[in-house]
Amino acid sequence: MVIKFINRSEDKFFFTLRNRVDNYFKDNNISKYGDYRIWIKAFVMLGIYISSYVLILTSGLSVGWLWMFSAFMGLTMAGTGLTVMHDACHGTFSKNNKINEFFGYTLNFLGGHSMNWKIQHNFLHHTYTNIEGMDEDITGKGVLRFSPHSPQAWYHMYQHYYAWLLYGLMTMLWVTTKDFKQMKRYSDQDFLQKFNTTKRKEFTIMIISKVFYYFYMVFLPMYLLDITWWQAAIGFCTVQFIAGWILAFIFQLAHVMQETKFPKPNEKDTIENAWAVHQILTTSNFGEKSNFLNWFAGGLNFQVEHHLFPGICHLHYRKISKIVKETAKEYGIPYFTQPSFLKAFLVHHRFLKELGQVAV
Repeated sequence: MVIKFINRSEDKFFFTLRNRVDNYFKDNNISKYGDYRIWIKAFVMLGIYISSYVLILTSGLSVGWLWMFSAFMGLTMAGTGLTVMHDACHGTFSKNNKINEFFGYTLNFLGGHSMNWKIQHNFLHHTYTNIEGMDEDITGKGVLRFSPHSPQAWYHMYQHYYAWLLYGLMTMLWVTTKDFKQMKRYSDQDFLQKFNTTKRKEFTIMIISKVFYYFYMVFLPMYLLDITWWQAAIGFCTVQFIAGWILAFIFQLAHVMQETKFPKPNEKDTIENAWAVHQILTTSNFGEKSNFLNWFAGGLNFQVEHHLFPGICHLHYRKISKIVKETAKEYGIPYFTQPSFLKAFLVHHRFLKELGQVAV
């Protein structure tokens, strides 16, 4: 299916907005790419992740301390994905494409595969946001119902309880089965060709990455530490569940909300909105005033700005959000935002309940 967007009068909105944002960078002589601050984030996140791992292997501390360092690894695994890998895979970490490619491979270092992520996130999610059957980020595989257009089952009435457990499995699926399934699916759909790569190349990179990941995450701890297999499993699962929960919360609170829209294409496979208007209607910000959230989440609490301008580094989202809000108001387009992470969490929880119990 090829879904198109209608370039109606609302397209003037994005033309005006883009000019204003471009002028902001031009007038202030600011680059749209990352600066020294994103390098600091990369150093902090990867530094804590690697140093925690080294301490697990060499410190000789008790199992309780090893578990704590595993938690730090999970925290900074998510932080690396949000503040380093995400910008790199969007090509905004640096002006230098080789640097972007290098830091994009931090996802492979953390057990995933960067090319699969680029196809799922950069292409499918950013183009077809909240469109059932196209945006894989709202595909709950039948277990979870994230869209009012998804099939409804009796057990969905409990999803606002069990979803939190399943969210923790996000990275666990990445490092085990998901990448292999995606690789086959994207190859069959010719998406790899669109990204100027081949299945053989990406499969080779993925296998090498997975072997390396399991070597340092499973084999070395079991070989070097005086721990049982179940203690090692607890440490490994701690890393995955903490990272999975953080990443799921950041992304779900941006799109699967009571206020966000879930448009359906018409009989001509067309969304009856311009692309930019579609993005702003299907996306929500949260916790805009929180400096910590903005820093740790890689600016993805300003998800509206990210979807409208994925080619701009997250360091600039807070500043340009004022321009986006003013322009949206001028054109009569709603701008969704929640005042805090907690408020957004509660709204998401209520929406999961609604999706499970009634037709919305």
